[in-house]
Amino acid sequence: MIAIKYPPYQPKIKKEHNIELIFDEVRRRWVVLTPEEWVRQNFLQYMIQVKKYPASLLAVEREVTLGELKKRFDIVLFNPGGRPLLLAECKEMNVQLDEKVLQQVLRYNIILRVPFMVITNGSFTMAFGSRDGVLSELDDLPSMEQLGEYW
Repeated sequence: MIAIKYPPYQPKIKKEHNIELIFDEVRRRWVVLTPEEWVRQNFLQYMIQVKKYPASLLAVEREVTLGELKKRFDIVLFNPGGRPLLLAECKEMNVQLDEKVLQQVLRYNIILRVPFMVITNGSFTMAFGSRDGVLSELDDLPSMEQLGEYW
């Protein structure tokens, strides 16, 4: 497991028609504030503020097609040429990071083929590297220097 120290973050939150919304700075729009969205927004801030991943190279909640199924990934970091480098799957805090969650991110990776994958529930985070078809658990999210190899 990776210990994440989240940076200070003052999200923009508002209520409309009795529904709480949070402003997603990456998508540049208001989204419904669910427990999973809270984890996603805080993890995005960690990626941007702590890991220094450029917000302009992040995509959030985009659709991918897996066979005949349409799915949405949570977060993908791309290189400037548009190659996906890191895939993050966010779950709400009460969801265990188990084999089922890992299998979900691995299914998305059949399409995206990223060298790095992350699963998090906000409290616990795991990262994996994939090289030559071998998956290995990492002690930390890759640094910008490590990602530079794929830039």
